Amino acid sequence: MTAQPAKQQVTHQELANAIRFLSMDAIEKAKSGHPGMPMGMADVATVLFTRFLKFDANQPKWPDRDRFILSAGHGSMLIYSLAYLTGYDDIDVEQLKSFRQLGAKTAGHPEYGHVKIAETTTGPLGQGITNAVGFAMAEKMLGARVGKDLCDHYTYVIAGDGCLMEGISQEAISMAGTWRLNKLIVLWDDNHICIDGDTALSTTDDQCKRFEASGWNTCRVDGHDADAVAAAIEMARSSDKPTLIACRTVIDG
Repeated sequence: MTAQPAKQQVTHQELANAIRFLSMDAIEKAKSGHPGMPMGMADVATVLFTRFLKFDANQPKWPDRDRFILSAGHGSMLIYSLAYLTGYDDIDVEQLKSFRQLGAKTAGHPEYGHVKIAETTTGPLGQGITNAVGFAMAEKMLGARVGKDLCDHYTYVIAGDGCLMEGISQEAISMAGTWRLNKLIVLWDDNHICIDGDTALSTTDDQCKRFEASGWNTCRVDGHDADAVAAAIEMARSSDKPTLIACRTVIDG
């Protein structure tokens, strides 16, 4: 019998770069879309999906799966790239090639019921993080009724500066802090960029202090340091409060 060569372990950087290049290629082919967030948050998403997220691409409606919500829905190629790379059967290469084209599942913003990986439709900024608070509240209430053996999952959110600038987000994060929804973890793409340009043009808020004032736990990390991101998520998972992780990123990675 001929010995088979050992399979080479795929590295974190290779996985993150796969997200970046799939996203760039699809957006370039469509001549439309937002490449910044998928490129900047590729490392964070890779850490989340490979080390923490509890899910099964073959059973996308498994009741006790962790919920992943892309609040920054304009960066939809991130979630489509993740769906393709993790084996969701409704997103193949042809769907990626058809990004933002009429009839494709890969719409400009993720739509619930349109692609299996989307937990909720995220288009208007602030909508995703607000919905996520509802998801986390539902988990806490159901867990109290049926027990943690049946209901024990996290809600993870990737949000951008625009999501946090919307007024509706304040109402939601205030409720999350009041209810101590500690299984809600928000990964903020802290890249200092919004639709206006540099965020300094339109806001000078200290988002970490804002969340802390609403009863959240917060921390800041280098969003391109995989181990630092992982350590922050570990910390958040052991907290008795909801957590905002400010992931400082640079769009070109």
